[in-house]
Amino acid sequence: MNKIIIGNLESCNLPDLGISDLQVRIDTGAKTSSLHVDNLKRIKVKGRPYVEFDLHPDIYNLDQTVHCKAPVFDSRRIKSSNGEVEQRCVIQTTLQLGDNQWPIELTLSNRQDMTYLMLLGREGMGERVLVDPAESFLVNGG
Repeated sequence: MNKIIIGNLESCNLPDLGISDLQVRIDTGAKTSSLHVDNLKRIKVKGRPYVEFDLHPDIYNLDQTVHCKAPVFDSRRIKSSNGEVEQRCVIQTTLQLGDNQWPIELTLSNRQDMTYLMLLGREGMGERVLVDPAESFLVNGG
């Protein structure tokens, strides 16, 4: 399998959620990938647990909001970068980087204090990528 070379920052799409051109911070120190969301609500759809949430894909235009709904895949205790442990909902969705796409698991969190709305962790990268930490936006197309 040919690995794609990615930088420390990339632009990705989350087509299942209707989100495109989202800046993602590549974080080889994080096991799981996470997405900053607002107004996270747990709901039931036909008896199954779902989550509804809002996302601001453009950090420079907070008026632009995408409303998303996804089935809950799991719930996990996650230790954040500041050492706090919290219970987070996990969804499964498709990550698209350039011409490549694959399923990833995303924990949903409130990352208001963070610069980037999404972190791509080791599990989300799998054996598909190599990271060049000195570069950004190496993946084209998509």
